[in-house]
Amino acid sequence: MNATWKTRLRAWQRALLLRLPFFRAFAETAGTGCPVNARYMFFQKVLGFNRRVPWPVHFTSVVSGSNYMRIGVNTAPGASIGNYIFASPEAPIHFGDFCVIASNVCIGSFNHDAYNISRYTHKGGITLGNYCWVGANAVILSGVALGDHTVVAAGAVVTRSFPEGHCVLAGSPARVIKTLDRDRVERFLPPYLYRGYRRLGPTPQAVSRGALGQGCPDGGH
Repeated sequence: MNATWKTRLRAWQRALLLRLPFFRAFAETAGTGCPVNARYMFFQKVLGFNRRVPWPVHFTSVVSGSNYMRIGVNTAPGASIGNYIFASPEAPIHFGDFCVIASNVCIGSFNHDAYNISRYTHKGGITLGNYCWVGANAVILSGVALGDHTVVAAGAVVTRSFPEGHCVLAGSPARVIKTLDRDRVERFLPPYLYRGYRRLGPTPQAVSRGALGQGCPDGGH
């Protein structure tokens, strides 16, 4: 089968899925940060991996305390392989719109007390703004707030806040290694918006109903 026929076949498959309400999400979220597909649903809803989490989570990831997390549109913390994300009532986590969390990332809003490791301590919740990208094997610790368009490099350990965003963080502890030009960053919008498994509709209608900016306490910066 040549490339042209493969392209046509994928287009026909997508058109068919869009006509079937149950499978429509598979096509509409493909390639986004919140991928709804049969594999995620099977492991979560049938086998019970992260069953209570209302957004797609990979079966190798652990999301604990999802009741104390708020997510923006097309954001699914834990959708990548090997994530460990945990929150508590005293230290909630907020994720903005269109965030991408890579493999083996840890985002934890509390930690062991260095003076007594049988106890837990925290410095407050965690907030990721809109359009943030957290690279593989990165760690974000309690009390951190990252502004819009923050990129956390692979392996970085973020111990303090960078609320202005528009930067690339790297190292342990993380520091700014590059500032992004605010005029060049793109606030892209996919054709359809989802909050977890819930379809919000085509983007123009969903935006007009106020779908954006619900993940962060202040809607992002």
